[in-house]
Amino acid sequence: MEVELYEHSGEKYFVVDAHIALWDARPENQRNIHGKQFIDCFYDYHRNLSPASELWSYEQYLYYADRLMKDLFTDGYVDHAIFQPAYLGEFYHRGFGQTEEAWALTQQHPDQLTYNHCYDPRNGEAGLDQLRLDAERFGLKGIKLYTAEWHGESRGYKLTDPWSRRYLELCQELGIKNIHVHKGPTIRPLDRDAFDVADIDGVASDYTDLNFVVEHVGLPRLEDFCWIATQEPNVYGGLAVAIPFMHTRPRYFAQIMGELLYWIGEDRILFSSDYALWTPKWLVEQFVEFQIPEDMQPEYSPITTAQRKKILGLNAAALYDIPVPEELQIRAAPDEVPVASEAPDLRVPVA
Repeated sequence: MEVELYEHSGEKYFVVDAHIALWDARPENQRNIHGKQFIDCFYDYHRNLSPASELWSYEQYLYYADRLMKDLFTDGYVDHAIFQPAYLGEFYHRGFGQTEEAWALTQQHPDQLTYNHCYDPRNGEAGLDQLRLDAERFGLKGIKLYTAEWHGESRGYKLTDPWSRRYLELCQELGIKNIHVHKGPTIRPLDRDAFDVADIDGVASDYTDLNFVVEHVGLPRLEDFCWIATQEPNVYGGLAVAIPFMHTRPRYFAQIMGELLYWIGEDRILFSSDYALWTPKWLVEQFVEFQIPEDMQPEYSPITTAQRKKILGLNAAALYDIPVPEELQIRAAPDEVPVASEAPDLRVPVA
């Protein structure tokens, strides 16, 4: 299939949206008040961090399967996108993320879509058996985890819990190498502390052949995330939720990008729209033009075109073996050592 690459100011970009969803939050799927609380919180993020021209109606936001392909690939400049579903069975009758619909789209458009699945280690042995079946059915290369998800009386778990470790060990056996974990802002009614990033440290050290993608770069715990990720070279940062701050809080986003590039480097940051929280079109357009303000540049280096290309698509493509046009490959000089490979050396701040 011939790829029509996004082009801006004479530069072409291969765009991989590393975090999309297809959810059904319509009232008939809501199991209880918490289902409404959850999607209302999502809509508040959408409403408060989007340009006015990109706002959806609340009704459209509840379910949008008919527009997904257009928003991502026709209008949104995306070349490949990765589903990262959340189940939330305590809140939704059929689950929040729609497995069968997302998988059907992936089957129809395998060159454009990758389906990641989810699991919950609190399902014990039965969940391990299900993971084996899911890995075979979906050809899984990645998993999405929600450590704050409710499960009966439990309101969250840690990646370092014994059952969680058994699931990670099975991921190793099955070749599921990319472990995406929501470690960001809380979503009503989930508990804030159940999204703490601290448990990333232990599992990243113990399972070095797995890649841990910390979605939302740990916000509001960015500093904690950076100190962990700079020591663990298999920890990545997903920009979902962080990147819309380009629009509402550009200096805050400049600080986020400056810290990420300083601590973990350009090779471990992934562009993610978190569709349908936001559509990728305006995010891509603004990101290729975004720059660290001059008065912040003595502390943070300017963002380069090569860095933008890696973040927008090349880094995620490498994790998922997605073919990239030869013209867009960025190769280091023979004597150049990528920043990411230098971890765990801590940087010494410039006085």
